[in-house]
Amino acid sequence: MKKRFLMLVALAMVATLLTGCALPTLLMSAVQSLRFERSMDVEEELPEMLYDGYAYEMDAVTEDGMVANIASGPALYGVIPEFNTEEYAAVAENGFKRVTTDPLSTFSADVDTASYCNLRRMLNNDYTPDEIPTGAVRVEEMLNYFRYDYAAPGDGAKFGVTARMAPCPWNRDNILLTLGVRAADAAERSGEGSNLVFLVDVSGSMYDEEKLPLVQRALTLLVDELGEKDTVSIVTYASGEEILIEGASPVKDKAKLLSAIDALEADGSTNGQKGLAQAYEVAQRYLRPKGNNRVIMCSDGDLNVGITSESDLHDFVTEKKQTGIYLSVLGFGDGNYKDTKMETLADDGNGNYYYIDSILEARKVLCEELTQTLYAVADDVKFQVEFNPAKVSEWRQIGYENRALENQDFEDDKKDAGEVGAGACVTVMYELVPAGEGESRGGLKYQASSLTEAAESGEWLTLSTRYKDPGADASQLQTDIVDDSAMTDAPEGDFLFAAAVAEFGMILSDSAYKGDATYDTVLDLLKQAPLNDAYREEFFSLVKIAQRNAALAQ
Repeated sequence: MKKRFLMLVALAMVATLLTGCALPTLLMSAVQSLRFERSMDVEEELPEMLYDGYAYEMDAVTEDGMVANIASGPALYGVIPEFNTEEYAAVAENGFKRVTTDPLSTFSADVDTASYCNLRRMLNNDYTPDEIPTGAVRVEEMLNYFRYDYAAPGDGAKFGVTARMAPCPWNRDNILLTLGVRAADAAERSGEGSNLVFLVDVSGSMYDEEKLPLVQRALTLLVDELGEKDTVSIVTYASGEEILIEGASPVKDKAKLLSAIDALEADGSTNGQKGLAQAYEVAQRYLRPKGNNRVIMCSDGDLNVGITSESDLHDFVTEKKQTGIYLSVLGFGDGNYKDTKMETLADDGNGNYYYIDSILEARKVLCEELTQTLYAVADDVKFQVEFNPAKVSEWRQIGYENRALENQDFEDDKKDAGEVGAGACVTVMYELVPAGEGESRGGLKYQASSLTEAAESGEWLTLSTRYKDPGADASQLQTDIVDDSAMTDAPEGDFLFAAAVAEFGMILSDSAYKGDATYDTVLDLLKQAPLNDAYREEFFSLVKIAQRNAALAQ
């Protein structure tokens, strides 16, 4: 039977060259031709076969003759599969809420940037906006990709807050509010240094050039940034897990570390559960009680053995984070990318989530923004905005759909929220409907007052921030007030740039609230905004690429 199968595969490959017919179609025909030559209740092991440039192990044939348990291996021809199995969570866009009935907006902090980089990859690969999954567009991650000139924290404060309000570019009847929150810079690095575990997915699906080879180049950059007080361990996982190096010095053992990274090869299935468990065990052995302890996972997220569901991953990582070890996630590749799993791991592992689509992005995350990436200054960061009904009739938060919390969660120190790294900027944005006539009700700061008293205060809202110092159990509270001084009819600078990013995100997701937004209006905003670094200049080009792709698709 195996000989006949191999002969059919060989004939299919020859026929491909002669006829131009798709190789996968011919191969599956070869498999189907065998189904009538076997017993319906007998499973027979089949040899490795080629399918669309990837090597597959055909483990068994089911009773109905269909192939089961197909595990991908290295691509022999280096061809990316034509099928796309990427996964993104569904997003229910935020709508408008009336202040008289819903005066509070409560949500977790988010400093992830994966969505922006993933969208950049798609657009540069000629995706039309209609081809981009709605769940791949997370406006808050697009906003937080960029640096802004927000005020630094004052004496004794953990966060600095910069508020700006102006007419909304895509709906001039409304007001656009941006709240820029900047975290404190890191104090001097702990004398204990960092305890880092590189957890690398070396399964067969990581073979592509933009996966494991890019991981290797990225980790090489990171090793170069570390100091003599740091330790590095390397754990890999595929069908099983393996510890390559434990507790090595990135200075004294640099050659050994770089050699181990360079020798990584992709093969086998993906048992992320075993890899994660092993990485946490290694990190625990080298734990720095007063230092920085972090697992850095590099993967395409295609976990197909062991724990594979988001809910089970949530439970597993939530338990592990109690050790005080953070989990940062670096996503790579396309075609089979599992954004849902990667985001779950980072969110529930008290870490951050980045997508690496180039060596330049690796340099940004692991070199330029190293302290922000590796060193947390606040854990379980939650925001709660209370709007003044004398100033605001309705409000809609732009983005943060998957970061929303119940209002009562704000004061619950057991409720998990986002980690914020040293010097990180968090941008929060609302579209506001100015107040008209209304009625007040008791119970809150503004609602307890008459509308006249609330209006005379000049306050639009109060931003409350709860956070824990790293390792602490009890939260602290910081309160900031936004008043009339934040309003302007002539916005400029960072406000215009952030508005352009949000508007672009709403176009890509085909938001029900995009109003008058078009690619041209986004470009007009950018022409007035400061494009004062390479990342902002690239964004301008990306908008033009999206506009071109959309036009070509018509």
